[in-house]
Amino acid sequence: MSEVTRRGFIGSTAVVGGGIAAAGLAPAGAAHAQKAAVKAVVVRPDDPRYEDLAVRRTNERFQPRPEYFHVVGSTEQVVGAVQEAVRAGRRVTVRSGGHCYENFVGEGAQVVIDLCEMNEVRFDEKRGAFLVEAGATLMQTYRTLYLGWGVTLPGGQCGGVSAGGHIAGGGYGPLSRLHGLTVDYLEAVEVVVVDRGGRARAVVATRDPDDPHHDLWWAHTGGGGGNFGVVTRYWLRDPAARGRDPRTLLPKPPASVLSGIAIWSWKDLSRESFRRLLRNHGEWHERNSAAGTPAAALWGSLLIPGRKPGADPGGIVMPTQVDAGVRGARELLDGYFATVAEGVTPQVFVPPYTTMPWFKAVRTLSLGAESEQGRYKGKSAYLRSRLTDRQADVAYDHLDRPHGLLWLLSYGGRVNTVAPGATATVERSSMLKMLHLGNWEEGQDGKEQLAWVRSFHRDTFAGTGGVPVPGGNCGGAYINYPDIDHADPDWNTSGAPWSTLYYGDNYARLQRVKRRWDPRNVFHHALSVRG
Repeated sequence: MSEVTRRGFIGSTAVVGGGIAAAGLAPAGAAHAQKAAVKAVVVRPDDPRYEDLAVRRTNERFQPRPEYFHVVGSTEQVVGAVQEAVRAGRRVTVRSGGHCYENFVGEGAQVVIDLCEMNEVRFDEKRGAFLVEAGATLMQTYRTLYLGWGVTLPGGQCGGVSAGGHIAGGGYGPLSRLHGLTVDYLEAVEVVVVDRGGRARAVVATRDPDDPHHDLWWAHTGGGGGNFGVVTRYWLRDPAARGRDPRTLLPKPPASVLSGIAIWSWKDLSRESFRRLLRNHGEWHERNSAAGTPAAALWGSLLIPGRKPGADPGGIVMPTQVDAGVRGARELLDGYFATVAEGVTPQVFVPPYTTMPWFKAVRTLSLGAESEQGRYKGKSAYLRSRLTDRQADVAYDHLDRPHGLLWLLSYGGRVNTVAPGATATVERSSMLKMLHLGNWEEGQDGKEQLAWVRSFHRDTFAGTGGVPVPGGNCGGAYINYPDIDHADPDWNTSGAPWSTLYYGDNYARLQRVKRRWDPRNVFHHALSVRG
């Protein structure tokens, strides 16, 4: 049975997790129908389900081994699970799903609350916003929003990631240049918090500045996961939207997507040509990252893997997509590829373009949970302007071995129309995101790859103490790609604390929220907000 059939999309009515929500305005009595919550389950090491839960994530570098997993299906069950752990003095962490770049779930955890069964997506008539539970994956969310109401969110391309941590950290993806960050659509958030007396309770915090819980809402617009409590549900709508028709309350995706890929071989790619490639790519984004322009409809990523030894050293790829409905879409894609390839030898290879309906493109071009298996270490940076030629030379030298890759992703556009203090996501000036990624296979200890990615990142930002301190061509780092090395004085010699890299001037406000809503520091990890 197909996923669409299983969820019962018949005519214009979407049956979602047992609740009915019409593709337009829901019929009377249907708007508040919800799926029956899964009964909470405690899974201990002697239970055969324990091993499956231990590996239920895409970064196989880490496997949590708590005293027990607590699988929950409702907010009430989360409150009970948190209360039980706090009362017993057990260290509790939470997992919604997908990847985490560091061991925030497993390290020191005695209880892991698993939200995978809290995965409902529906329109909430009462709030006039779309409800997305924390355990819903991005692919599940895109599918339900689109097939039910013809709308979407500008979230990530890793379809196996769940909403819980993704939205709390900011959330971005292929539609962000057109529509901004996921958190720019956050209307409300439900969080299970613990007060000074040790009592767990659920709080709904909203965008409304008169809401007494408004500061908790603000902290979840980019403050990162695992800081203030357990996020159970989000409500999302465009703050500029009016009315109650759900078909108008979130962005509409392109009807179809025009996609192409440019490929360069590492073979015979000189240092000068490599510099030229990165310079062309960066300068195109410098010129074409303003909101509201036709170029904002174009999104791509430049993936540069380390060279493989032997006759076939591997290739550099630049998959790119554009809204096929934009006037001159093909010319825009042609011009982009030509600009990036200008003066680079060997010549670029561009296979024929493909046009496909938007949701097929999402399924085809996105990364599913299966594509993200493996062990890896990631280190991020925002770029406000292109990498310098010196930084390009650093990349050329470090990419002489197949230990990982350099990844540059299109950014900017509407993202940068929001004031830095309006959300907890402080960086609103960049036009590229960058990842240094080291990866290795089962059976490898990863020591070489870890040393490689650490030195690659440090040498790239040698002029600012080995880390992307905001200023110059850098805008700091992305909290959804956390890197504990940024808090290690052996790797960060800049004098700027890790909190400046991730939160800038917004950190002091996040600390105040932490003191108010998690006074006992129940929720913490290596890069959590300190009260």
